[in-house]
Amino acid sequence: MDVASLIGFILGTVMIISAIVLGGDVHNFVNVPGIMIVCGGTISATLLTFQFKDVVSAFNAAYFVFSQEKNDPNNILATMLKLCDISRKKGLMSLEKASTKTRFLKKACMLIADGSDKEVIRESLRTEIDSMKLRHFIVQDVFRKMGLYAPAFGMLGTLIGLVQMLSRLSDPSSIGPAMAVALLTTFYGSLLSTMFFLPIAGKLKARTILQVINLEIMFEGAISILENNNPIIVYEKLSSYIPARNRKSLSELRKK
Repeated sequence: MDVASLIGFILGTVMIISAIVLGGDVHNFVNVPGIMIVCGGTISATLLTFQFKDVVSAFNAAYFVFSQEKNDPNNILATMLKLCDISRKKGLMSLEKASTKTRFLKKACMLIADGSDKEVIRESLRTEIDSMKLRHFIVQDVFRKMGLYAPAFGMLGTLIGLVQMLSRLSDPSSIGPAMAVALLTTFYGSLLSTMFFLPIAGKLKARTILQVINLEIMFEGAISILENNNPIIVYEKLSSYIPARNRKSLSELRKK
């Protein structure tokens, strides 16, 4: 579980609910028609914008991002150093039997073991990285669009409420409650956008950047193995992708 996301969600929810409770009656913030307008409108507009499978993929991706731990680039670097040692001792053909859970790295090892040309390997792996970026962009865009639609439908609900309020101007006592109900839809839209949709899009983007860094380490590592670089050179090249404060030494990585 992503601890930062869990803390942020709990802290934000507690603060908002506490402010509502301390400020008055909780029931004043519950309006079923307003919830229907904001949630129903946001979902409908999202499904009109994207294919259904893309929306499902976006929510699945969000679940895995918040439930799985980040893959430390140092672990990827340690793996590449091991593969470098194997290739130098047993030859490039030995990489065909290298065990790895990463599909991208397995593909790189197979291409190297098959004796593919360096440019072919470069183009193939680079295409893989670019395709991943495009897939992740669509997933992020689903939540970005929902973050735009929710406040818009909140304003639409407010306009509907104002029309209904103005139609009852003959009863002055109903204006105050009607205005409160009208404003609730704007509250719902803003809450969903700023508390859920946009933060999720931001978290997905951050994870994509981290994944790209990991893939770039694998990419450059595969090219280094192909060029028969020694582990020290490989370490110096690949460790540049990791911030200095988080970077582990060559001796530490070789112990993994």
